Amino acid sequence: MGRFSRPGAYTEAMLLTIIVLDSVGVGELPDAERFGDAGAHTLNHTLAAAPVPLPNLARLGLGRVPTVVTGPNTLPGGEVRGAFGRMREVSPGKDTSTGHWEFMGVQLQHPFQVFPDGFPRAVMDAFDALIGRGHLCSRPYSGTDVIRDFGEEHLRTGFPIVYTSADSVFQIAAHEDVVPLETLYEWCQAARDLLQGEFAVARVIARPFRGEWPFERANEHRRDFSLEPPRTVLDALREAGGEVVGIGKIPDIYAHRGFTEEIHTDNNADGVQKTLARMRRAAQEGTGGLIFTNLVDFDAKFGHRRDPQGYSRSLAEFDTALPDLLAAVPEGGALLVISDHGNDPTWHGTDHTREYGLLLAYRPGMAGAVDLGERATFADVGTTAAEALGAAWEGPGESFWKTLS
Repeated sequence: MGRFSRPGAYTEAMLLTIIVLDSVGVGELPDAERFGDAGAHTLNHTLAAAPVPLPNLARLGLGRVPTVVTGPNTLPGGEVRGAFGRMREVSPGKDTSTGHWEFMGVQLQHPFQVFPDGFPRAVMDAFDALIGRGHLCSRPYSGTDVIRDFGEEHLRTGFPIVYTSADSVFQIAAHEDVVPLETLYEWCQAARDLLQGEFAVARVIARPFRGEWPFERANEHRRDFSLEPPRTVLDALREAGGEVVGIGKIPDIYAHRGFTEEIHTDNNADGVQKTLARMRRAAQEGTGGLIFTNLVDFDAKFGHRRDPQGYSRSLAEFDTALPDLLAAVPEGGALLVISDHGNDPTWHGTDHTREYGLLLAYRPGMAGAVDLGERATFADVGTTAAEALGAAWEGPGESFWKTLS
């Protein structure tokens, strides 16, 4: 049970912003060997391969997170005015849905279904019947490689490219000039309805692409169709009458449940700017609630593509934007910067890595460094949000809100 479980009065003017740096893991979890990830460390290996200065993250305490390697060219020492720690993921998995669901109080007992040998014939026959045509591939593949290898055949036949990965996903790629976006989304919804029970995957993902060879993935038109989670902290916050704003792919991950407002983003920079705008609007109006943002480029554009240089540039861009985000936190409010898994761009393969989640926190007026230690579960994030905003939550997790006060 959560250490904060008593009912409270919803704090209407308290603004909590949570930003997920998607895949910025901070070292192997104790069970990483089970996942083939012993030795993975997304942050260390990225900065070793492509050093960039991250002074603003350092001032929040990034360099004091256990196992994170510091240095004058990356994470210089000096005064820390923030809270720092790392989080264990107790749910069995290393994918987006598993991590995000655990953030908001859902600890899975069993992993989501995966298909390392491709999807069963019965599934694909049923899918073909639903969309009225055949398909291509239907096996594990890199997202960039699959459109390279099957893109031309897709242009000739109009058959969608279906593929999976080590994660629990059913991904459908189609050229925007061949399959209109709305049709692609309809196919994804049909697949979502089909993939239940025995064949339930965590997410069905629309993966449109455009142009001529070499094709370009249209990431701004990606859409995720998630399984519906059990009750989460997001539901508790909304039921308490609060604003719950999902930015980026966050609403998709929770099957659009528990939100009062959803804001689409095209990339990390767009996500940061829309988060800032929403924070500033809340400050001007004197309102509060939860703003929950996912910055996906670290994972989608650089981790899976094993591009440490691009990953480092993306970290540096976020670091440059961080002072504006800190300045937008209102008096009494807070900012949490967290991560959901790893995706070490120097690692073998193209899949996620089983790592600790990052945890950094800031409140205006913090006098110095606060060590949040090693949190026993990602669910501490959701329990902290519930206490900060005064919503009742009876689920797992231990709040660290009073440690930030």
